[in-house]
Amino acid sequence: MKIEMGESLFYSWLRHVKECQIVQTNWTTSQKWNLLHEDELQKIMTVTEERFQQKYNYKIYKQTSSLSQLLQQAECDAIGIDYRVGEMKVYAVDVAFHESGVNYGDRDRTIMKIIAKSLRTAMCIYGYLDSKDAEIIFASPKINKNVLQGLDPCIVEAQEALDELGFSFRLRIIANDDFQNMVLEPILMVSGGVADTNELFIRSYKMIQMFEGKHKTAKTFISLGNPDAYGELKVGKLAQIVMRSILENGKVSDEELLEMQKKEYSKAKFNQSRPVLIKADEEYDYVKYYKEPVIIKGTAYMLCSQWAEGKLKNDRPYLLKWIEEHS
Repeated sequence: MKIEMGESLFYSWLRHVKECQIVQTNWTTSQKWNLLHEDELQKIMTVTEERFQQKYNYKIYKQTSSLSQLLQQAECDAIGIDYRVGEMKVYAVDVAFHESGVNYGDRDRTIMKIIAKSLRTAMCIYGYLDSKDAEIIFASPKINKNVLQGLDPCIVEAQEALDELGFSFRLRIIANDDFQNMVLEPILMVSGGVADTNELFIRSYKMIQMFEGKHKTAKTFISLGNPDAYGELKVGKLAQIVMRSILENGKVSDEELLEMQKKEYSKAKFNQSRPVLIKADEEYDYVKYYKEPVIIKGTAYMLCSQWAEGKLKNDRPYLLKWIEEHS
């Protein structure tokens, strides 16, 4: 089966940045699957078709005459499922690499196709995965300005339609500079240690490093201090990669280093119930700290691994604030 480089990139992005346990490229529906919520799906199709016809004079589903015909045409370049703590989060990505900019005909046809792809993917996720909550992404390293100017309000329109119908789908366009900031930089940050031969993008990147004669590790990209890239990483990855880099690069004073080994300071500063750092030669709960030590000025420390970003405990704002203070 042919794998495009864009699909391989998002295969790795979903696995290592979004931390999805299940990832598949070239995801298509099957006529053998049982379709759920058919009446609601028909309503999505009818409402969005009428809405775009009236406001933009766009017939987004073209000559498609039925819901079943629309769903049979569905294909998603990469889909990932993050399932933990009894909750399922779905990510669905379509990616287009056109050297001169995404083009499916003229400007309006390009916009209509992207909108139709996004809405059809939302319908498939609800109809076949029984989920009203997913992140649906159309990504491209280059979308021309005139297309993007017309596409942005249409994505907002589609998002509002889904919101009004009671869905929690999040539609996103990741293009141009955002593609570098939110896709390329995060995956290169986390690429160290990935040795899966199926991950063609990461292997290609590592081969380029070899022939350049420069081992540009994740720290090269972390030094850019790019908050857009940080936003795509889970809080645990922020600690493992960004926080570790700040500590190992000597950006923390000796006074603060001592404070980070105290329970009270760690609670106030990081929302952690145990010291964020503890010397590797001291006694500590191995399950609560990352396995690989952090080397700070020649001394090995263990870094707390109990980072969360849920309804009951959200450590992300604490950690992002600390990163900003030390970037």
